[in-house]
Amino acid sequence: MFKKAVEAKAQQRLSGADRKKLKRTIRDRFPRASDADIDALLPPKAEITVSKFQNRVHVYGVEGGFPLFFDVDGRGSEIYPTVFALWKLPEMLPYFMLKGGEVSRFVIGGADLMFPGISVAAEGLPSFSAGEPWAVKVPGNPAPIAVGSTTMSSAEALKAGLRGKALRIMHYYRDLLWESVEGHYVPNSGFLEDVVLEDPSFLASEGATCESDVQQSCVNNENTKGSIDVNGAISDACAASMQNDSENAAKEITMDASDLKSTANVDAAKLDIELSSLSIEDVDSHLDRCLLQALHTTVKDKDLPMPGSTLWSNHVLPCRPSGITLDIKKSSHKKLSKWLQAKSSTGLITVKEDKYKKEAMLISVNRGHPEYLQFKPEKRPVEKVVQAGDSAASESRSQKALEVVEVYKSSVHVNPIFASVGADTGKLYSASEATDIVFEYIEKENLVKQTNKATVVLDATLCDALFKGAIKKGSTYPTEIHKKDLGATFINRMQAHHMVTRGGESVVRKGVLKTVQIVTERRQGNKKVTKVSGLETFLIDPEALASELQKKFACSTTVAELPGKKGLEVLIQGGVIDDVARHLLEQYGIPKRYIEVLDKTRK
Repeated sequence: MFKKAVEAKAQQRLSGADRKKLKRTIRDRFPRASDADIDALLPPKAEITVSKFQNRVHVYGVEGGFPLFFDVDGRGSEIYPTVFALWKLPEMLPYFMLKGGEVSRFVIGGADLMFPGISVAAEGLPSFSAGEPWAVKVPGNPAPIAVGSTTMSSAEALKAGLRGKALRIMHYYRDLLWESVEGHYVPNSGFLEDVVLEDPSFLASEGATCESDVQQSCVNNENTKGSIDVNGAISDACAASMQNDSENAAKEITMDASDLKSTANVDAAKLDIELSSLSIEDVDSHLDRCLLQALHTTVKDKDLPMPGSTLWSNHVLPCRPSGITLDIKKSSHKKLSKWLQAKSSTGLITVKEDKYKKEAMLISVNRGHPEYLQFKPEKRPVEKVVQAGDSAASESRSQKALEVVEVYKSSVHVNPIFASVGADTGKLYSASEATDIVFEYIEKENLVKQTNKATVVLDATLCDALFKGAIKKGSTYPTEIHKKDLGATFINRMQAHHMVTRGGESVVRKGVLKTVQIVTERRQGNKKVTKVSGLETFLIDPEALASELQKKFACSTTVAELPGKKGLEVLIQGGVIDDVARHLLEQYGIPKRYIEVLDKTRK
């Protein structure tokens, strides 16, 4: 939901009627939260603002504070709390507990939560329905790290053997919604610039059982940017010996952490303390260094032209020093476009404004510029970016591997055949396995014609299984059948199912496998639009595909609900019907026979 940068179209205050409607929606959506809890998040006398984004997402929060709720489609039907709200009210949502810190690395990397990564309690899997909002926690920390929507009910999950996707993650710690907030918020302690939640694996650590252990853990994890979590890293026994007030306890830990005899800790603390007192010149200097670092390490010529917002969020911000929060508004330029134009005037980069998107675009980089040649990039961040990219690419390839299997289940017509040979009527069978069952029955009943071994004589049970209800009234039932026709006839009398597996996710659905439909239509103004639907059948995320096609074809893409049907469709600007079909075939492995194309613009 917040994986890529999207600018807000508008931000405004809510009227009194809209405030009441929002609180009523939250109260109905989250029955665990009392009226007092909702008032604590959205005080009655505080101004509540809403930011409306281009992807139809609405983000609500108290003016000058953190984003607290977001509405996926802007209609109020799919509203979720942010991690900021859940840190203040951890029990607002039911939650899934992860098996350990390693799983959390994937969740805060943007991956959906799979059932194998969930720790199931001794009393069994909790009850839930499909489409419910749930949070994600790690062992030893009461603060949720992500929030999402369940993809199936608990009954369906148990039937599937607790495999497949459990939660579609909507928002997670350190995504772009989190990054949009200046500073970092630690649960139940307000702003603590010296104590920042950085390493999710540290959340799962149960070794820090007293204050000294917490300090030692902070020293050991400094090289990986790990630091102290106020609530999760301190055990109950240690917390009991401290003050009851969580804010005072957080301040005490902050003070102790700043006294550690570690050069790295002292340097990080100094950076955080100096952040609030940075001059405009210092902010400008940090911006220039981060831009040069990005141009040397992550910005490649093949990625150009690049939107300014993408350059800022995906390249410049990741290059900032540890403990430094960059804010373009605190620089002398005040706006991103003005800063880029200023760097363009020096000849370092070439910037041009997109007259349609009203956004500055990075066109080229002058890698022979004196500033570029004199700057020496830091090596450590470069290695991390490369490793993260390789890991993401490997994970992406494994997630796109597709396997489609047509399977069959016994029906009322063929149940007597299965019962006769002792086969399980509730099991799914491949075509060859089902054919073996009917031939096993034939061998058991000795139904092969003695004068012609290629023919099978039909007894009453087999005749009913193959032809009852399929023969027109008044017609004579056949008395024998050729062996080559027997298998196909028997399978046609069974219930057709299909099993689709992609990566570690597998799903079985009843009925024949539906095709992916790609249609090109002509809209007003003689413009073409290509629509792709049926992606869910092959476990393809429409949002992810839309993002891929937007970059691949350099065109506008949107995701919308199918009119009058269940599911989503991807709308692509332009007539790219053949290119989309080729992309689904090569990148997602969908067989040609399951891709249906229709170009309505051709006469």
